[in-house]
Amino acid sequence: MLGSSPQALIDYARHSNPGFAAARAEASAAHERVTPAGALPDPRFELELMDTTNTMSGRSASLLPGQVGETRYRIVQPLPGWGKRELAVKAAAAQATQSDAMRDAAWTELAAKIEALWLRYYAADREQGLNRDALTLLQGLEDLSLTRYELGLLPQQAVLRMQREITAQRLALVEIEQRRTGLAAGLNGLLGRAHDAPLAAPADPAPLPEGLTPAALFDSMASVNPEVQVAANGIDVARAERARTYQDRLPDFAVGVTNNRPDEGKSSWDVMFEVMIPLQQSSRRAKEREAEYLLLAAEARRDDAKARATGELGSAWSMYAQGRETLRLLDHTLLPQAQATRDASRAALASGTVDFDSVIEAERQLIDIRTRRLQTELETRLALAEIRKLTGEPK
Repeated sequence: MLGSSPQALIDYARHSNPGFAAARAEASAAHERVTPAGALPDPRFELELMDTTNTMSGRSASLLPGQVGETRYRIVQPLPGWGKRELAVKAAAAQATQSDAMRDAAWTELAAKIEALWLRYYAADREQGLNRDALTLLQGLEDLSLTRYELGLLPQQAVLRMQREITAQRLALVEIEQRRTGLAAGLNGLLGRAHDAPLAAPADPAPLPEGLTPAALFDSMASVNPEVQVAANGIDVARAERARTYQDRLPDFAVGVTNNRPDEGKSSWDVMFEVMIPLQQSSRRAKEREAEYLLLAAEARRDDAKARATGELGSAWSMYAQGRETLRLLDHTLLPQAQATRDASRAALASGTVDFDSVIEAERQLIDIRTRRLQTELETRLALAEIRKLTGEPK
């Protein structure tokens, strides 16, 4: 069943997420525009009726071919100027490449969202388990406190405090269960499933990787970051459009043949050659300046994407490194100390050397440290997921 690992959810979303399906279709559509970009324009067919009033023949007016003074049938083929078709193909190919990059960026973003939401789902599931274990322990202490209270060995205040702790733990458990249900609904939404579709309990994620170095990450980010790639491809598109704009200084052409059929007399053929005269120079210069500014804007967007990705990667790396160090301290120092304190307080309670307040406080500290450890693991894994997204790691 889906839900045990993020990779299975990501693989499922590749074929089921509507948003990515739209990005995939748009990229395919961009590729289909390459072939027609270099095609010749469709030829035109013209029908010209001369002397439709039949003034020369004295007949009544007509709009039917062959029943007027002369009928002309003409076929005209427009011809773009030299090199314009090749530049149109290059521009369409650049746009298709950018669409591919946008599709890949959309997929990276979607995969990162799924992984981040699954990590929160995993943390909520584990927090639910921790709270249930804590509730079981507190209920065991409640039974012991009631027994001692009945024997007159414990004041009523201690029993009431124990029951308050149990009630608070139950309230926390309800909140966690609701959060877990909401996260499951969010995951189903990203997968294109019903909000209440069943999800398996999350398995333990893979261990945090060793050997990550910031230098290698920053080098990888500069060359494969999805947003940077989209912006870089935007420069190629802007350059291709600029080249097309400058090529518009050259005229376009058209050739045609005409068949003349007079009402009386023999048919004849004409050949036509047409040249577009590029007189609107002010308009063309404005378009050329526009193309130059668009290229400058594309280069600035690329630099901005690099700067933002560098800052985000630096922040993510800092959170990841801090989380790794915090987890090390929690696992090797604070958590063992809290467990030893809890065990010692329980042993002392059995021998009657401490009261229930001390035991409850030790249990509370252990619960808090375990919860903090889980929250730190979540933040560290979220930072790792952000690093993978920024460095374009494939999913």
